[in-house]
Amino acid sequence: MNVLVVGGAGYIGSATCRALLEAGHTVTVFDSLVKGHRGALPGGAELVLGDTGDPDDLDRVFASRSVDAVMDFAAFIEAGESMDLPARYFRNNTAGALTLIEAMIRHDVGRLVFSSSAAIFGNPETVPVVEDARLEPTSPYGESKLQVERMLDWISAAHGLCFASLRYFNAAGAVSPDCGEDHDPESHLIPLILGVALGRREAVRIFGTDYPTLDGTCVRDYVHVADLASAHLMAIEALTTRQSVRYNLGNGLGFSVREVVDCARRVTGRDLPVVECPRRPGDPATLVASSAAIQADFGWTPRYADLDSIVASAWEWHVKHPAGYGD
Repeated sequence: MNVLVVGGAGYIGSATCRALLEAGHTVTVFDSLVKGHRGALPGGAELVLGDTGDPDDLDRVFASRSVDAVMDFAAFIEAGESMDLPARYFRNNTAGALTLIEAMIRHDVGRLVFSSSAAIFGNPETVPVVEDARLEPTSPYGESKLQVERMLDWISAAHGLCFASLRYFNAAGAVSPDCGEDHDPESHLIPLILGVALGRREAVRIFGTDYPTLDGTCVRDYVHVADLASAHLMAIEALTTRQSVRYNLGNGLGFSVREVVDCARRVTGRDLPVVECPRRPGDPATLVASSAAIQADFGWTPRYADLDSIVASAWEWHVKHPAGYGD
């Protein structure tokens, strides 16, 4: 299969490119490199520079090669930033996805795997979160993803587009010592903590210590990026025979911020000072996934389910790349 991976130079996109190539697929990466990195791309993946907001860029890439399916990872991901700059997120995440989908329709490409997010659920009423839980985002980032999911329903009905929307919880870890997580600015907890272990940050900041959880800090479901990549591979291959689907992707296990800090201390063997800060707007207390649906359909289950192995893989990458990809 010839797969166009939009945003394939980013964290989860580049890990998925590796899984696609290992499975024998042809991979073209379409990326602006605003957030992605050339160094993240695996050998064998062709890079085409372009912007999902530009229909001409998209038309050129679709017209110049045969594309069987598209994976869309192109999004801004900082929920906190989205509270201050909501228009930026709707323009890039929602409008950019629509421009991509319109190009797919123009070029008769009918299969899409969309990178959604647990942020569409907001503060869930019950945990673990199932696919048909109430959708009520607490940030413009989550809303920008939910709007794409809603668009896909209508567009699928009108044009026969077949899609898989994958709502993953907290992506973490590294595929290998050469393929890891490098965001600017960094907003994910594990790399922020490891930055303290490397001496690049003074302390771990904990935002909120009065949540209704066991230790008062937020609880999240951390899923290894390699497991996410394998789920994307299953989804894109299934779109040849299935109707459109939505799946939650997570470990089904929740870890508090304090538990993640303690895990990083074990893995790195270093003292990690902590500074307690007020809550951030839009942060749910607990987000833990039920992945029973994709497990039932495909037998998908996380191979790297324990937190120590996830953090250890990330630490190995950060030790080798203390300044990230450096590009």
